[in-house]
Amino acid sequence: MTVVVGLVAGIVLLVGGAELLVRGASRLAVAAGISPLVIGLTVVAYGTSAPELAVSLEATLRGQADVAVGNVVGSNIFNVLFILGVSAAVAPLVVSSQLVRLDVPIMIAASFALLGVGMDGRIGRVEGAALALAITAYTVHLIWQGQRDKPAKAESADNVGEPAPSRWRYVLIQLALVIGGLVLLVAGSRALVDAAITIATRIGVSELVIGLTIVAAGTSLPELATSVLASARGERDIAVGNVVGSNVFNILAILGLCGIVGDGVIVPPAALRFDIPVMVGVAVLCLPIALTGNRISRREGLLFVGYYAAYVTYLILNASGHDALPVFSNVMLLFVLPVSIAGLIASALLRRRRR
Repeated sequence: MTVVVGLVAGIVLLVGGAELLVRGASRLAVAAGISPLVIGLTVVAYGTSAPELAVSLEATLRGQADVAVGNVVGSNIFNVLFILGVSAAVAPLVVSSQLVRLDVPIMIAASFALLGVGMDGRIGRVEGAALALAITAYTVHLIWQGQRDKPAKAESADNVGEPAPSRWRYVLIQLALVIGGLVLLVAGSRALVDAAITIATRIGVSELVIGLTIVAAGTSLPELATSVLASARGERDIAVGNVVGSNVFNILAILGLCGIVGDGVIVPPAALRFDIPVMVGVAVLCLPIALTGNRISRREGLLFVGYYAAYVTYLILNASGHDALPVFSNVMLLFVLPVSIAGLIASALLRRRRR
């Protein structure tokens, strides 16, 4: 019972901390004159990934590399299959041409980069620094692009026309929100990592599986709330941009920092054999759908959710050594995946022809 309370408390603290951090940072960015598109791809996307950052860094410093890597890989799979899937089921998602041209290919490249640097079973400090440098260059490019595309007014609607003391008070309040969010994130990450390790030990499931499922889903709740709400409000670009930006940040920034501060991160062989290739495949799956019509339909969204359910089912069957695993794997590989991929291609080609 105590473990469950710790798990729930950790998730609540992470979600609350991310909410405060995103709210404060977004308002500060608007006040600084950063464009809404850049805010969505950086401040919101990176802010909603703060729980993953806090948990993976905490796990790395404790020597729990399986949790750190599993959290990032599992979160990226959850973000695309479940969050984009649910968001598209709420309302079909229209993908902007910029996301198709730049950000989705960068997400795919980052996924392949993780597969490449992890091939030797370890992300060292040099490799971590290279990943961190890549996210820095990507962020600088986004900010430069936002400035080139006529940034928003330097003052937000909350403080336009107010005297200087009021504006300074506004800025201080947002800074307090950011600091408070960071404090909650640190506390929540510690509680969640403790609970996850305890659960893995008690039920005999590997820390990698716990990281790929419970921890990954828990730390991705801010992205889920943000994207689904944005989709329901008709802000489809934010829904997709949040997921794509978060996935790029998860790989380049989080694992890059983990490699630096932890003197290298051990990549579990099981993740290299199955989970990281699945993450790469999921990222690649986004491109042909987005290219043919710049749209993710409700049918495709439901299919994404079904894929995620199948992925989690496989993890559970594999972890428990269930007799149904071979049958399940054969049905998925030989029937479900080929038929559904063929259906996606046919649907995409039909949409392209109609255009």
